[in-house]
Amino acid sequence: MQRLNLVFGADDVLWEDNALFERAIEVFIDHLAHPTLTPEQVREVLNDAELANFATYGHGAGVFERSLTDCLARLRPNAPPGEADRAVLREACAPIRERAIGLLDGVPETLRALGERHRLFLIGRGDPAVQEAKIEASGLAPVFESIGVVREKDPATYRAFAQNHGLEPADTWVIGNSVRSDAWPALEAGMGAVLIPHQAPRASDGVDPPEEHDRFHTVSHLGKLTEFFT
Repeated sequence: MQRLNLVFGADDVLWEDNALFERAIEVFIDHLAHPTLTPEQVREVLNDAELANFATYGHGAGVFERSLTDCLARLRPNAPPGEADRAVLREACAPIRERAIGLLDGVPETLRALGERHRLFLIGRGDPAVQEAKIEASGLAPVFESIGVVREKDPATYRAFAQNHGLEPADTWVIGNSVRSDAWPALEAGMGAVLIPHQAPRASDGVDPPEEHDRFHTVSHLGKLTEFFT
């Protein structure tokens, strides 16, 4: 049996995170109450704001709240966001800031089973304090050989992680829920990639999967990894 290096994402891979953002977006759309745009059209503008802010500020609750504020300013140009608006957005984003997490089904037992055969690593993305608090609250830290928190996941990030931990890319697989931040960067870094699609993916992912790549695979849920990585 070949011993592999399995590098897991955190949010929406091991625990639920996206639902908190989705609920905040629903509150935002209701508060905006745009007279002509549909909710889908509002989300397109928000998606553009998020992508711009990701590139400049990274990820996290504060950046997300900034994106909501920027979107509000763009869609209501004659009435810039005021304190009442900011209060609504702060409240909508409060659950994200409070770092509430709920492990997804089957996570502890799947990680334990995989850890008996392979080396496990974790890379979280976003604000280090927030990610570290989530990892601690999850109780999963002991199953990982090493844990990193990065501002962005790109090929350079995965190459650096592999080099710092002495990992051969050919023996390393990244497991995540994002085509943009997990699958493509891992493949470009010479690693394999397993995608576990989230039931409600963020629109900002917006990238087609590398379906024809021989080191890219999709599984329906985390528990299937014990069959894939035998």
